[in-house]
Amino acid sequence: MSEDNLKAVIEALLFASEKPLTLEQIKNVLDSLETDQIRGVLEELKSEYEKANRGMRITEIAGGFQMITASVFAPFLKKLYKERHVERLSRPALETLAIIAYKQPVTRLEIESLRNVNVDGVVKHLLDKNLIRIAGRRKAPGRPFVFGTTRQFLEYFGLKSLEELPKMEEFKKITTEVMHESSKPA
Repeated sequence: MSEDNLKAVIEALLFASEKPLTLEQIKNVLDSLETDQIRGVLEELKSEYEKANRGMRITEIAGGFQMITASVFAPFLKKLYKERHVERLSRPALETLAIIAYKQPVTRLEIESLRNVNVDGVVKHLLDKNLIRIAGRRKAPGRPFVFGTTRQFLEYFGLKSLEELPKMEEFKKITTEVMHESSKPA
């Protein structure tokens, strides 16, 4: 397959996929290539989109690659989707999710001791949204479940990995800004 056709195939795969594609997933489709060759083509495509100032970008996110819209065009997309309802996480859900993200693996009791409230409903909601998962059991009396974040969590927040989580000081500032923004009338 020629390099141009290879780029076109990878571009089509990224465009059609709802979720980030891993190098392994792409390799399974293009069984004649190695992952380092695929990564090279992805980097070339990524560079081409940026140099041409296209409306689309290719980004590495949640352990895979995804085609996204360029952030500079966000105001136009907001206008287009103004009517669209986006379900936001509640403050208790965000607080619980933050504890899980930063302290994982963590038990329900540990979360409750940090938040000083019962978190049964919030944990169930986050499990249902696939933002957290049961990561195992603690070797303690009662063998309680421990929770961790999922790939969906990384996608939801646009993170490549957990290492990209903001430091706690930055996180406090960001959450204050987000809460301030969400309280403004639309």
